[in-house]
Amino acid sequence: MPRHRQGPLRIAQVAPLHESVPPRLYGGTERVIASLIDQLVAAGHDITLFASGDSTTSARLVPACRAALRLSHCADPIAPHLAMVEQVARRAAEFDLVHFHIDYLHFPVTQREGYPNLTTVHGRLDMPDVLPMFMRFRELPMVSISEAQRAPLPELAWQATVPHGFPPELYRFEPHPGEYLAFVGRIAPEKRLDRAIEVGRRSGHRVRVAAKIDRVDRGYYTRQIAPLLGQPHVEFLGELAEHDKLALLAGALALVVTGDAPEPFGLGMVEALACGTPVIAFDAGAVREIIDDGVTGFICHDLDQAVAAVARVRELSRASCRRAFEQRFTAERMARDYAALYRELTRSVEYGGNGAVSRAG
Repeated sequence: MPRHRQGPLRIAQVAPLHESVPPRLYGGTERVIASLIDQLVAAGHDITLFASGDSTTSARLVPACRAALRLSHCADPIAPHLAMVEQVARRAAEFDLVHFHIDYLHFPVTQREGYPNLTTVHGRLDMPDVLPMFMRFRELPMVSISEAQRAPLPELAWQATVPHGFPPELYRFEPHPGEYLAFVGRIAPEKRLDRAIEVGRRSGHRVRVAAKIDRVDRGYYTRQIAPLLGQPHVEFLGELAEHDKLALLAGALALVVTGDAPEPFGLGMVEALACGTPVIAFDAGAVREIIDDGVTGFICHDLDQAVAAVARVRELSRASCRRAFEQRFTAERMARDYAALYRELTRSVEYGGNGAVSRAG
């Protein structure tokens, strides 16, 4: 039968274990979860977080491992995640709903146990290897982070699209930018740092690069990127802590997003807007859902357009960039959207014995 609950909700948030919540360095999903939890707790909800033991949270923390797996060099990251999924299942009756952020790792157990659940899909769905898994469990309720993310699998039980958000007070608005271009993220083939470096060279601007290098991308970095970093207009900063990354974004003339993969969101773009920094981005994935072309940045299709955009970027209002963030990408708005969805699911959705979703009449 549908659950009817008034007042504060009891929600479990299940985070990836690769990074702490919030992350010490790079970690977009974990940063989003931290912002969501703080807003939900501030609104009076009873939140329990399943995450790494070095997390710092306003919620009740249930440590699923001692420390973030990436920084502790865990040899098998799947094992602690599966143990956490079982731990959540055994405690599911304590919560009105369990909100997962760990892709598909919980799908078999969650469907079989049939407790109220919601999954925010944080990754790409255009990868052929993941399609059978998502289709096999397509009845489970899911949230997308952009409309573009849904395109490969419109058949899933999408409940809503909830764009990410962050607390405005974290970001310093900078009305007077520097002369450099910023690149923030990962060094990986799909991120195309080589393009950003070329945009800087051709436009006559320094490119400051804040990026991590995952183990799987070390070979690519050594062969393709390291030789480019010696150019005089390139400054490689490595993986920055949050405060240093935000200072980099605030002082930039523009953030350059030069990847060609259909990324489901763009946290760096949102954080740049929060600082008042326009974005020059190649047209892929969710870019058009974040950037208003000609207002908060320029959307490009090739290097020539990107170079031309650098020459025009001072025409854009940095105050308009900040305003777009405050109107669309705050943590308060994100938490409000999720809380409304939690209410809807716990009030009007029946979960059958197999975990499938059916609307109550």
